[in-house]
Amino acid sequence: MDLNADTFEALIKLDTPTICNALEIVDPSRRTHGFNIRPFFCAHPELPSTLAYARTARIRAQHAPVTKVDSIGYYTYIAEGGPIPSIIVIEDLDSTPGYGAFWGEVNTNVHYGLGCQGLITNGSIRDLTDVQPKFQMLAGMVNPSHAWVHAVDWGTPVTVHGMEVVDQDLIHMDQHGAVVIPVNAAADIVAEAERIGKREKILIDAAKQPGFSVAHIKAAYQSMAEIH
Repeated sequence: MDLNADTFEALIKLDTPTICNALEIVDPSRRTHGFNIRPFFCAHPELPSTLAYARTARIRAQHAPVTKVDSIGYYTYIAEGGPIPSIIVIEDLDSTPGYGAFWGEVNTNVHYGLGCQGLITNGSIRDLTDVQPKFQMLAGMVNPSHAWVHAVDWGTPVTVHGMEVVDQDLIHMDQHGAVVIPVNAAADIVAEAERIGKREKILIDAAKQPGFSVAHIKAAYQSMAEIH
């Protein structure tokens, strides 16, 4: 199912927690999975939300590769392996994830030039002041060295901080974390997010008024229940 431009733009305008709130109502089975369950370091908390299609890969850094690394094959996958914009989701397979950083000034600029908008990894990043400033990164840690870092494979399912991702999944990310969005539920998520916003505004506005009390909470709840 293709995602139309209006729905795509509406999803980008939302933050990731709101996406999660709406998704768990649209699809109650998604309340406990499909998002990261451990925290990330966010390289650019000031950037807006990112919405893009997953490219997946797995890396190692602790030991030298046993075979020649196919860097051109990897970059070809990033450039041509599916719809754009993309987000690269990389699972670090080392027993100590983040031993070596795959991400810094060079790879952020190369990936951004190939249509990739950001990164999600349990591994490490570096060169924080020199990376592509529009390339969002959610990572397990910051590390100064690349050690023996190399791509092991790409296009395979990965799990990063508890979030399972397959190639071409639709992913929403911001400074809070990331969530996989079922494309067939995207329009419903947008509509539900609008309803959630209207309900929450009633209670928040009430809480800002002088003399706010539990009675006002009860009244707000009644008004909120009328929004369907």
